Amino acid sequence: MTPPFRLLAPRARSVGRVEREAVEFTLPDGRLIEMTRVRDPRARRLRLSVDERGARLTLPPRSSLVAAERFALEHGSWLAEQIDRYTIDALPTLIKGETVALPLRGDSLPVEWREGRFTRLQAEADGHLLFIANPRAGDPALRRALRDFYEAQARADVGRWLPRYLSGLPCAPRRVRLKVMSSQWGSLAPDGTMALDLGLVLARPSAFEYVLVHELCHLVHADHSHAFWREVEARFPDWRAERDYFHAEGRRLKAMMRALCGGPTGR
Repeated sequence: MTPPFRLLAPRARSVGRVEREAVEFTLPDGRLIEMTRVRDPRARRLRLSVDERGARLTLPPRSSLVAAERFALEHGSWLAEQIDRYTIDALPTLIKGETVALPLRGDSLPVEWREGRFTRLQAEADGHLLFIANPRAGDPALRRALRDFYEAQARADVGRWLPRYLSGLPCAPRRVRLKVMSSQWGSLAPDGTMALDLGLVLARPSAFEYVLVHELCHLVHADHSHAFWREVEARFPDWRAERDYFHAEGRRLKAMMRALCGGPTGR
């Protein structure tokens, strides 16, 4: 009988830190997939997850590999369904001269390609995007240009919305950082620095605006108490609809941003 797990890459052993290793796993239908097995000191239970990067099995520090294998086998059918979903639901790609559309603000905008000295992406007056690429520009240069474009668009949105919500706040954000985040959509540091996920610029504008308001309200209440949500309600009455939107579309938005611009960054 074929064992359910076969080690593909050894884990890096380090006390008190997250350990990762690639393993081969056999699905109930006989397919072999590569899974990332993670031993996380913060984990409290076994957990399976699937996204566009593949399958992930998270183990608490004291869980045995036998228990982990049994857990994965018990959820094999669910795992196969999730993998099929991400295989069929194709993500956008960035290929010089070939990509015909790129996501922005809940829409997909047509892209025109043109050669030029400097690689950059710009929005045209008629609603399409113009990607000017140096003939020697490789994938890293294209990704940087796309990331710079998305950041400029996101900053324009924040700059347009922010003034209307500053009234009644104890202070304005110290600064606003935009970066690709792994799970959160935004955060507020103790020094007043606000971080927003760059993937928000791919969402519908009202959802992006809600996240901005959410983080601004943390300037009044640092927690998620009833008082905090009353503050959000007063400033953004339709916040529940946007929260539901993220529940339905959030993983897809983050997956699109990672596919186009790469993974989380501290920029």
